[in-house]
Amino acid sequence: MRVLITGATGLVGKEIVRLCHNDGIAVNYLTTSKSKLETQDNYKGFYWNPQKGEINHKCLEDVDAIINLVGASISKRWTASYKKEILESRTKTAALLKKTIDENNYPVKQIVSASAIGVYPSSLTNYYEEDFNKVSNTFLGEVVEQWEAAVDAFKDSSIDVCKLRIGLVLSNNGGALPEIIKPIKIGAGAAFGSGEQWQSWIHVEDLARIFLYAVKEGLTGVYNAVAPNPVTNAELTNMSAKVLKRPLILPNVPKFAMKLVLGEMHIILFESQRVSSKKIEQEGFQFKYANLCPALEDLLG
Repeated sequence: MRVLITGATGLVGKEIVRLCHNDGIAVNYLTTSKSKLETQDNYKGFYWNPQKGEINHKCLEDVDAIINLVGASISKRWTASYKKEILESRTKTAALLKKTIDENNYPVKQIVSASAIGVYPSSLTNYYEEDFNKVSNTFLGEVVEQWEAAVDAFKDSSIDVCKLRIGLVLSNNGGALPEIIKPIKIGAGAAFGSGEQWQSWIHVEDLARIFLYAVKEGLTGVYNAVAPNPVTNAELTNMSAKVLKRPLILPNVPKFAMKLVLGEMHIILFESQRVSSKKIEQEGFQFKYANLCPALEDLLG
């Protein structure tokens, strides 16, 4: 089996590549950086420049499935130009891939694409399953809606579509966790706002395993890629401090302060989405890290 991975050199992509190779699955990957191109039998790099509509179409030769992870980070100040980049890095890339498949008649069977739980409206009380159909009226809601629509277009080419709505990814190699623990390590850790907002998290290894599971089982439709036991922001902060053996002495960080520092993207810290993992578990997927404490001990211990 051979898969094409977009975003293979990123946080989640690297973990998926590792699991693919452990499983004897060959990987083609796309990169915008010519210095990151490698050519081995089981790991072949191909250049693309989605902004200019450029792609080496040979990336799709002998490919059974696409794992689509590409997208500019949302953890950077949301200027008008950067918002455009966040959106287009998800929609233009998907459109370019589909066009390339159609023009060259490549028999790709499936695309498994990243999506995000930011599509669900912020709520302290809702427990979101995949069939909830109201979209958050935030910028993140708008991004996910257009992103998923771009991926759904692959159905027109008779390709099976699976979308994984990802929560807060916990890894010690990047993402949110190193930023969360930085102030805790120097005794300046604190929860955000009320601390009651729900954080639906997932260990990076489980997330990579879900992507591979979706490919191997031929899953279609939408799945929440979150661990079974969401926590509040206060619980996440307290548990991180406990694992690091550091005290929490400061009051919670007020919302207005983070708005001054981060601008509109401060909502990432205050949005509350309690999201269910029941659907992926019903497909037979078993989490290695279902609870936060063992996940943090693995990453920080």
